[in-house]
Amino acid sequence: MNRLTDAIKHLIIINVIVFVAPQLLQLDFSNILALHFPKNEHFGIWQYITHMFMHGGFGHILFNMYGLWAFGTPLEQMWGKKKFLFFYFSAGLGAGAIYTLVNYYQFNGIYELFVNAGLNPSEILTILESGSTNDQRIVQNITQDQFNKIIGLFNAKAVGASGAVYGVLVAFGMYFKDAKLALIFFPVPIAAKYFIPGILAFDLFFGMTDYSVGNIAHFAHIGGALIGFLIAWYWKKNQFKRFN
Repeated sequence: MNRLTDAIKHLIIINVIVFVAPQLLQLDFSNILALHFPKNEHFGIWQYITHMFMHGGFGHILFNMYGLWAFGTPLEQMWGKKKFLFFYFSAGLGAGAIYTLVNYYQFNGIYELFVNAGLNPSEILTILESGSTNDQRIVQNITQDQFNKIIGLFNAKAVGASGAVYGVLVAFGMYFKDAKLALIFFPVPIAAKYFIPGILAFDLFFGMTDYSVGNIAHFAHIGGALIGFLIAWYWKKNQFKRFN
């Protein structure tokens, strides 16, 4: 069994505290710590960090912390604590940034329809904040699906370490490509070099279609994986020395 390395141990402890404490105190910190859409009144730049320590349920945090431990341990042993933490937070920040950019792109496409219908920014913001309207300019020019989509984007709250963990997963696959991995529902071991691209392909498919399974930020996963790949590729190519 992998030894629990220092950085991963502390990351898991912080994640568990942030998950358990609000439940014990019966407080909801999601408006403060979850990652919101930039135009939402609850958005704060610090949320690009804090959202990585929040989770939506026991299964969510269990899966992420297991992935962090299983795939991150050999990386921290190889890189050292400081280098691993730099990598982890870079992947998490990249995940949040790409998630926001994709949401912004989708949001602006529908926002332009509001503008073309004759609404000014103040009117649009009021409608987005209320989540409903009887304005005939909206009724006549915006479909219900489009309206639901922009309301969902405006009010979206992203939580979880998944983006950072996906970066860790990709780096693991680059350094340990022949390691055998298996899913609970598909227990046949598959080499990391095939297993990880397969998972990313599913995320890309679900992110670009309406077939998503559950409330999952697929492009946060893709973003974390992309940033993780770029950093790990650069380090591997240049063979950076370990630093503690």
